[in-house]
Amino acid sequence: MAASIREKQTAALKRMLNFNAPPLKNTTAEPVWKVLIYDRFGQDIISPLLSVKELRDMGITLHLLLHSDRDPIPDVPAIYFVMPTEENTDRICQDLRNQLYESYYLNFISAISRSKLEDIASAALAANAVNQVTKVFDQYLNFITLEDDMFILCNQNKEHISYHAINKPDIMDTDMEAIMDTIVDSLFCFFVTLGAVPIIRCPRGNAAEMVAVKLDKKLRENLRDARNSLFTGDTMGTGQFSFHRPLFVLADRNLDLATPLHHTWTYQALIHDVLDFHLNRVSVEESQGSEASPAGARPKKKNKKSYDLTGADKFWQKHKGSPFPEVAEAVQEELDTYRAQEDEVKRLKSIMGLEGEDDGAIKVLRKNEKRLIDLHTNVATAVLDHIKSRKLDVYFEYEEKLMSKSTLDKSLLDIISDPDAGTAEDKMRLFLIYYITSQQPPSEADLEQYKKAMVDAGCDLSSLNYIKQWKAFTKMAATPANYGSSGVKPMGLFSRVMNTGSQFVMEGVKNLVLKQHNLPVTRILDNLMEMKSNPVSVLMIISQAIVFVVGGGNYIEYQNLVDYTKARQGKRVLYGCSELFNAAQFMKQLSQLGQK
Repeated sequence: MAASIREKQTAALKRMLNFNAPPLKNTTAEPVWKVLIYDRFGQDIISPLLSVKELRDMGITLHLLLHSDRDPIPDVPAIYFVMPTEENTDRICQDLRNQLYESYYLNFISAISRSKLEDIASAALAANAVNQVTKVFDQYLNFITLEDDMFILCNQNKEHISYHAINKPDIMDTDMEAIMDTIVDSLFCFFVTLGAVPIIRCPRGNAAEMVAVKLDKKLRENLRDARNSLFTGDTMGTGQFSFHRPLFVLADRNLDLATPLHHTWTYQALIHDVLDFHLNRVSVEESQGSEASPAGARPKKKNKKSYDLTGADKFWQKHKGSPFPEVAEAVQEELDTYRAQEDEVKRLKSIMGLEGEDDGAIKVLRKNEKRLIDLHTNVATAVLDHIKSRKLDVYFEYEEKLMSKSTLDKSLLDIISDPDAGTAEDKMRLFLIYYITSQQPPSEADLEQYKKAMVDAGCDLSSLNYIKQWKAFTKMAATPANYGSSGVKPMGLFSRVMNTGSQFVMEGVKNLVLKQHNLPVTRILDNLMEMKSNPVSVLMIISQAIVFVVGGGNYIEYQNLVDYTKARQGKRVLYGCSELFNAAQFMKQLSQLGQK
C-alpha cells in the first residue's frame, strides 16, 4: 500500500531535520547536534508527528520559538522551520546580525517570495554571514496531519479562514480572495507532499468552487514548467503521467450545518466535543480529594493532566471510532486483565520465594501498560461525567431521530424545558438541528413558544437568527441535505461498566448502538466514487479520494468516511478541512454571524 499522508509528511520533516538529506538507515553514528527554531505554525505541524524523544534521536538538543529570547550558541548549526511572513524574515535577519549560530538552514513552510528572499540576502551581506546561510528551502508543508487519513489546514490564526470569515455578510472581495489564496496555498502544499495531481470535483456557486478554480490554476501552472515542476522526478515516484490520480472532492460547510452541531456517540468525537482536545492532545481535570478543615470539607482541588492520543496507542487506534459504551466496557476489561496478571505474578513470586525481588524489564513493561490503562480510564471517566450530568445519550438519540425523520417519543419542548437535561448550549444545538432538518419551519406561534422556553433555559438566540437567514437562502438555492435512515438502536439500559473504585457504572445511560448511515459529505463522495452520475471517465478506476470541507470540519464526518471506507475493499479516503471545530466553537461562529 502506498505511504499515508502522515508517513509522507513525517518523512519530509525528518529529511529537513537531517539538513535536507535522506536520513541514513541503521547507522550507529552519533547524529549531528543542532538547534531547531520554529514559529507557532511550525510547532503545530511537528507536534502531532514527532515526539520530543524522536527529535532528540535526530540530534535536536533544543527546540525554540523564533520570537522568544534566545541566547547565542555560536558553535551549533540551526535549522529554521517557519512561515515566510514579514515579521519572521525580519527576525531571521536580526539573528544573522547577532551571529547567534554557526550556520543557518532556512526552511520555509510555504514558498517564500523573491522580495523577502532578497531581504534576507541583504541582511546576510551586511552581517558578513553569507557563508553561514548554508541552505534555503521551500518545504511545501503548510498543513497539519492528525491521522493517517486526516489533515487540517491550520491551528494558528484559524479565524482568518473560518466559517465566520467566509460567510460574513459585509466581506470585501479582496478579503475573500485572500482567504481563498490562503486555503489554496495549503492545499497545494498537501498535494506536493502527497506527490499526486488530483482530479478536482466541486459543487457550483460557493466558496468550494472558488477554491477549486484557484487550485486548478495553480497546479496547471506548476505542471507547465517542466524543469521546476514539483510533480515530476522523485516526488511522484511513478513519474508525471501516473494514471492513479486521486479524486479530490471539495465540499462547502453550508451544504450541511446540522452535523457539526450534532451530539455524538463515538469515543474520539465525544472527547473533542466535551473535553479540551486539539492537535491529538487531550487535557483532563482530575480531582485531588477533599481536605477536611474545622469549617467542614473544602472542595476538591482540580489538577489538569494532558495526554497524547497517538497512533502508537493500540487501544486508541482500535477504539477511537467505537460507540462510547463499547469503549467503557473495553477499558474495564483491560483493567480486569491487568489486575489478574498482577495477582498471578505476585502468586508465582511467593511460591518461588522471590517476593522482594523485582525484575526490571517486567517492571518497565508493566509500567507502560499501566500508563495506557490509566490514560483511558481517566479520559473515559471524564467523558462519562459529561454524558451523565448533561444526559448526552438522550440528546444524541433524539437528534439522530430528527435527522433521519423517525418518529419522536417525546416533544422537543419537553427536553428544552427540562432543567436536568443538558446545558443551555446543548438545548440550543438540539433546537438548531430541529430547525435545519425540518422540511416545514415551525409556525410563528410555535417558534415564539420555543424561543421563550430557550430564553428561560438561558440560551443565546443569536445563532438562530443566522440559521433562519441561511435556511431561507438555501431554500432558494438547493435541495436540503439528506441524512439517511435511522442511525440508532437503543439496547436497553447499560448497567455494567466509574463511580466507586474503578468500575464504570453507566446506570441511567442508554446503550445506543450505531447503525451505519451516510452523512451528506459521504453521500457526495459515494456518488462520485461509484460513478452514479456523469462518470469521470470509464477507464479511470478511482481507488483513492480526498474529501475536503471548506469552512471547517469535525470528527463526526471524519468517522463517517472511515466507516464508509471500511466496507469498500481497496479504496482509500482521506478527510481534510480548513479548520477543525467542535460544536461549541462552531456555535460561537454562528452567534457572531447572527449578531451582524
